[in-house]
Amino acid sequence: MYVYDEHDRQLLAERVAQFRDQTDRALAGELSEDEFLPLRLQNGLYVQRLAPMLRMCVPYGMLRSKQLRRLARITRDYDKGYAHFTTRQNVQLNWPALEDVPDILAELAEVEMHANQTSGNCIRNTTTDQFAGVQSDEIADPRPYCEIIRQWSTYHPEFAFLPRKFKVAVNASEYTDRAAIQVHDIGLQMVRNAAGELGFRVHVGGGLGRTPMVGPVIRDFIPELDLLTYLEAILRVYNRYGRRDNKYKARIKILVKALTPEGFAERVEAEWAHIKDSPTRLTRDAIERMKGFFTEPAYEDLQDNPAALETARNDSKAFANWVGRNVDRHKKPGYGIVTLTMKKTGTPPGDVTDRQLEQIADLADQYSFGEVRVTHQQNVVLADVRQDQLFELWQAIRPMGFATANLNTLTDIICCPGGDYCALANAKSIPVAESIQRRFDNLDFLYDLGNIDLNISGCMNACGHHHVGHIGVLGVDKKGEEYYQISLGGASQHDAAIGKILGPSFARDDMPQVIEKLIHVYVDNRTEEEEFLDTYRRIGIAPFKERVYA
Repeated sequence: MYVYDEHDRQLLAERVAQFRDQTDRALAGELSEDEFLPLRLQNGLYVQRLAPMLRMCVPYGMLRSKQLRRLARITRDYDKGYAHFTTRQNVQLNWPALEDVPDILAELAEVEMHANQTSGNCIRNTTTDQFAGVQSDEIADPRPYCEIIRQWSTYHPEFAFLPRKFKVAVNASEYTDRAAIQVHDIGLQMVRNAAGELGFRVHVGGGLGRTPMVGPVIRDFIPELDLLTYLEAILRVYNRYGRRDNKYKARIKILVKALTPEGFAERVEAEWAHIKDSPTRLTRDAIERMKGFFTEPAYEDLQDNPAALETARNDSKAFANWVGRNVDRHKKPGYGIVTLTMKKTGTPPGDVTDRQLEQIADLADQYSFGEVRVTHQQNVVLADVRQDQLFELWQAIRPMGFATANLNTLTDIICCPGGDYCALANAKSIPVAESIQRRFDNLDFLYDLGNIDLNISGCMNACGHHHVGHIGVLGVDKKGEEYYQISLGGASQHDAAIGKILGPSFARDDMPQVIEKLIHVYVDNRTEEEEFLDTYRRIGIAPFKERVYA
């Protein structure tokens, strides 16, 4: 994991002092709200429905146990005792006082954390697969490249005020895409060319929100040394031609569509030709230096499937279910990748208390070399757990609420905070998620259904990624009342697709029954090999619509 040097620490300290002065002037009335707005946004501070919200950056989803403990203390001392994991691997506080935010940022800086560029019209937190560096099928570890992008994009003077916010994601797995790169402004898929050289396939113009789009490929291969100059060329074209007269048409996806992917790519190539050999071009030494921060921990020489693990699985169905759902294959024999699910029924998806943050830190120290990862699905990963310690870990996390074996099932719901917190939301998200979880609170039935992505957003900004859920739920306002629109057939992996709207929206109390009807259509029509998305793609939307609106 990247460790700050003196330059990083100085830069962050100066930024905290700068924002403290800006906040003091805003509270004293010396800065108007319009003047303070861009300043607070680039420091992660929003004004929400009931209180300010502070979004803290977790670069490519990685946290040390020391950082978790500091987050726990900040949550306890400056908030109401809980925080929220977001769909872009960040952490949010929902109740900080404005006057306390500079102190919070100062405390974060002490443990190499910050809230820089977690909002505003700039390049946001670069994200990647939560299994980066430990998955067996990745082409190369994407984290060094994510850190390179983070350092290049932080306070980049040319891209500090883009037409609109800008998000970059990197994926390294050949067979899956847990980073959802095709619905980002720039999505980078690590690949090797015919000569075995490492590089990236470049998608540009993906995104959700009011006009959801899957990002087309504009270049099949860019060599790794050319990564930053090519990104810079993309950003320059966007900065020059992106619309600034209408914020709803200001995202790069609108520009790519207007120019066509081919036309956009031509402009990027022309720009890149001027800067490809500039000092921004990466060197082999720079890449190797960054890789040096992401070395392997002190793995032991172990064997897969130790006898104690097999015995425990045979003795406990509940443990066997958890291993089957929440433990993934590790690149090293004798280790497993463990996902702690933050989706126990009755708990808002992604919410975590100060005590739970401390418990996760303790678990990381005891079982996973002191590190954790935050996932896009609002869960937490211990990436390096010995298989012979899985049963012990499972026993430890059960009373903590992290052992619900529902990963990737219908109740592993992605959900934004919605109208309970967000000033932009049209409807509440959390009560809908809870009502669906309670309706389907039967693990045997969930396992029979297989993998189903159910995503809920409280408004068209799509923070809950409803467009790419197999089942998507969108909160809408209907004459002052909260209603919910359903979409079907979305996907966020290599087969990315935007879901189709089912039809008219439903009242909140009807949602569990509506979801149940959709599930019955799937069960009635599936073949033995099919999961929900397969069946939907085969039979289309009509049978689902007919059942729900009959």
